[in-house]
Amino acid sequence: MEFNIIRLDNGLRIVHVEDRNILTVHCGFIINAGSRDESDKESGLAHLIEHCLFKGTKRRKAFHILTRLDSVGGEVNAYTTKEETCIYASALKEHFDRAAELLVDITFSSVFPDKEIEKEKSVIVDEINSYRDNPDEMLMDEFEEKLFPGHALGRSILGSEQLVNAFERKDILEFIQRNYATDQIVFACVGNVSFKKVEAFCKKILEPIPVSRSDQHLRKTPSSDQFEGTKQTSVHQVHAMLGCQTIGLQDDRRRAMVLMNNVLGGPALNSRLNLNIREKYGYCYYIESNYTPYSDCGIFQVYFGTDRRHQNRVTRLIQKELTSLMDVKLTDRTLKSAKVQLLGQIALAQENRVNYMLSLGKTLLNFDRVDLFEEIVEDIETIEAHEVQDLAQASFRKDQISYLSYIPTKLAN
Repeated sequence: MEFNIIRLDNGLRIVHVEDRNILTVHCGFIINAGSRDESDKESGLAHLIEHCLFKGTKRRKAFHILTRLDSVGGEVNAYTTKEETCIYASALKEHFDRAAELLVDITFSSVFPDKEIEKEKSVIVDEINSYRDNPDEMLMDEFEEKLFPGHALGRSILGSEQLVNAFERKDILEFIQRNYATDQIVFACVGNVSFKKVEAFCKKILEPIPVSRSDQHLRKTPSSDQFEGTKQTSVHQVHAMLGCQTIGLQDDRRRAMVLMNNVLGGPALNSRLNLNIREKYGYCYYIESNYTPYSDCGIFQVYFGTDRRHQNRVTRLIQKELTSLMDVKLTDRTLKSAKVQLLGQIALAQENRVNYMLSLGKTLLNFDRVDLFEEIVEDIETIEAHEVQDLAQASFRKDQISYLSYIPTKLAN
């Protein structure tokens, strides 16, 4: 599939892929603004804005926003990450104009009624409390808070109940004015709609939007602190996480990092952690490693849940696997298999057209370009075993790895 990229005079960028083999179209705005763009007193504000975008525009009330696509079998949704806000929709191809125009209305013309803001505050407080019932979510939030102390990347996207309840409409408008700049927004579209049609829509609807600029002035690269801790809480099994700060999106080695993570504990069942801990000993129902890249740094994490009796044993086995990656280069056979696996995962992910659309938008936002699948293949094929080993040695030293565990209160002693 071929990409079409448009750059409007106001700074907005558009990426489009036509797919005539499906009946639908998927489109969305990817905005370079997330929770790391908040000040300390704004923690949770980006997420509140995402909720309130659906609560009324200059042309529509909340009911009309919610039913605009639902009435024709389509969907509209949004989410917030630490660096992005994404607002997107899916519909039958004949409803592209309806879906895209609704997204423009939500993104650029929301009015944020005070009454609706108050209602959404209550919804978000419930969301915060629901996370407190999930120890793995709480563990991840606390781990990142300790890894990046005092930095926006270490704070929960949801914020705190106290801060959320204190936000006012003026706070929302100030954040949007500061961060929702046209040069920091990408419109992505994938589906059975022609480039000619998308281009005409963009010229008519998007180009008249006034130009604005953002310097992302709050984004400062964090420094991380090593830590180790255990917390007693009302869980039935141990939940534990170890990890460290690592490279980010702008580092050319990021795909080598993804490949190494796949080998160690990625989503496939043949990962080393799954084979050598879960399958071999039956110690864990769930064990997985993750690499999360941000614009200027990244986080590597291993999470597992296990019986209290096995906690120390599992931790030592994980450390053994990390040491193995540092001390022993991947064999040619292992490296080749890892590349084939990663490329297969990427290809399968692109079959999900919503995820593919969002991925294209994020790529254009972060790199000002997008790669053909053939270019991704070429890049991955050039990864060498020593690069993977070098990354492991740079990331997995014992003086860099942090550890946090939640243990059942009744077994604390």
